[in-house]
Amino acid sequence: MADIKSPVPGTFYTQATPDAPVYKAQGDTVTVGDVIGLVEVMKTFIEIKSDMAGTFAGYAVENEAAVSAGQTLAQLDG
Repeated sequence: MADIKSPVPGTFYTQATPDAPVYKAQGDTVTVGDVIGLVEVMKTFIEIKSDMAGTFAGYAVENEAAVSAGQTLAQLDG
């Protein structure tokens, strides 16, 4: 299992807008460069992209959760 971590502290979002689907669901295929979420820092949104390929295992934090730099946001199998 591999972790995708936050590069910065902020608020984590699992979807682009409240009415949009989540970026990834458990079991989805993830390729290098896929966006798995956003971290908002001072009204700036940073795309969190996977630097590895695998199967999406799930989010480690809830939507709209406060996160720290280095905190695991999601996990991949494979």
